[in-house]
Amino acid sequence: MTILHIDLDYLAETLETFLNIPSPTSYTDNAVRWCGQELDRLGIPFEVTRRGAIRAVLRGKERRPARAIAAHLDTLGAQVKAIKDNGRLAVVPIGYWSARFAEGARCTIFTERGSYRGTILPLMASGHTFGDDVDEQPTGWPHVEIRVDARCSTAEEATRLGIEVGDVVSIDPQPEFLENGFISSRHLDDKAGVAVMFAALKALIAVKDQLPVDAYFLFTIEEEVGIGAANILTEDIASLIAVDNGTTAPGQNSAEFGVTLAMADQNGPFDYHLTRKLARLCREDDIFYQKDIFRHYRSDVASAVVAGHDVRTALVCFGIDASHGWERIHIHALRSLAELITAYLLSPIAFWRDAEEVSTLEDFTTQPTEKAEQKLSSDVRMDEIEDEAVDE
Repeated sequence: MTILHIDLDYLAETLETFLNIPSPTSYTDNAVRWCGQELDRLGIPFEVTRRGAIRAVLRGKERRPARAIAAHLDTLGAQVKAIKDNGRLAVVPIGYWSARFAEGARCTIFTERGSYRGTILPLMASGHTFGDDVDEQPTGWPHVEIRVDARCSTAEEATRLGIEVGDVVSIDPQPEFLENGFISSRHLDDKAGVAVMFAALKALIAVKDQLPVDAYFLFTIEEEVGIGAANILTEDIASLIAVDNGTTAPGQNSAEFGVTLAMADQNGPFDYHLTRKLARLCREDDIFYQKDIFRHYRSDVASAVVAGHDVRTALVCFGIDASHGWERIHIHALRSLAELITAYLLSPIAFWRDAEEVSTLEDFTTQPTEKAEQKLSSDVRMDEIEDEAVDE
């Protein structure tokens, strides 16, 4: 099929706007409102759950077996653990991230009275005071604190400001969009995935009458704490693909260019047929891709399966360097993901049997079991191979 045009300016603008809306897990209302307003602007119907997860839909020719794409609105953050005698704030992380990346971060503390700005600092923050000891202090959340940018040098003063234990802290993203396509920022996980979904939606609007089945776009609000898509799927949905980050690090096969297809995460392998269909679509449509496995990472699809949803699952990723830290991606990966999502949603249904939650073995799927035929190239003779084996 012909690749749909992806509006890269819209994708980048959406990402930049969304990065600047604080949304640590449990503090996602404003992000939810922004997404809803953008869906309204695009003319896409949606509904919102009690706590804020969004389920948007493009109607296809059939209701079942519906397909779903998911990304999460929530990000990492922190929470006030204690107010210290010196007016500084002890904090604990929201989601899993190292205090190593918190040191020096500018942040916002959200209280019921309003917000305050601050900086996360190590306990020994001044070389002029502590000398070489600043380089020897441990790394960890017990060893950092927030300095509030207000008159706040005692616990009593902090309390008068309205700061309380449990207040949510958002970390400044500090995004930078470079002319060569690289994007550096915190919270690209998974605000880049959200931007990809909006870019794919925008491209699909003009051809939505070609969708073979309903296509759901799910925006979850608690992925960073393991809940994710546990409670947002409908009974019509038979397959779920999460859009999230793939770690470009030693020992991994992810890349900052093209699509990274995850074959497994810490929960185990993704659906055999769906992952291989996505790879086939990449080959057919000349979308650059690579495959990877993540042993210390799970996404929205894992939470859905653990919650008991019997759906085919896959995870498609933009390669990200320094995940959950100072993250970096490239616009090429985001465009590739949007192209793959649109190609998948427009592709024919492979297994109409999936429209029913329970059926018989009739039309049930099969997997290859035949022994692969080993073919030799025309310029390599069997006697040469045997001679080499003898020499060894």
